[in-house]
Amino acid sequence: MNGLIDIRQVITQILGFLIMLWILRQFAWGPVLKMLEDRRQKIAGEFAEAARRQTAADQLKAKYEADLKGIDALSRQKLQEAVAEGQKVAAEIKSQAGADALARVQQAQDEIAREQEKAKEILKEKMIALSLRAAEKVIRTKLDDPGHRKLVSEFLDEVGTAR
Repeated sequence: MNGLIDIRQVITQILGFLIMLWILRQFAWGPVLKMLEDRRQKIAGEFAEAARRQTAADQLKAKYEADLKGIDALSRQKLQEAVAEGQKVAAEIKSQAGADALARVQQAQDEIAREQEKAKEILKEKMIALSLRAAEKVIRTKLDDPGHRKLVSEFLDEVGTAR
């Protein structure tokens, strides 16, 4: 059986294998492990960066939502102020219109009173003129009772047509 296994060859192969392991460990294993460690750190860094960006995005979203609520509240406030201003302007317009209407009514009443006074003066003048004519007729003619009645009837007819 000596012919089947050569000890020197096995020892040479074992020695070659160990030298190869040592060379691989010195020159290949360290750089491969370093490369794997660098890659692990890069991936961990990317996960940390993603988490940081997610946190920043969440904070920004919360800020925007708060700003949106503030803008919504501000718009409601501005709308209420506009409604109040509109009501104020409407009240002022209504008040001014009421004052204008009262002034016009007062002016119309004053004008009516002046016209009534003029009409009374004109009526008074006409009554005086009619009374003078009636007195003139009475003085010119001596009247008995039927003449008086006729004269009064004529006078009343003249007054009725003078209106």
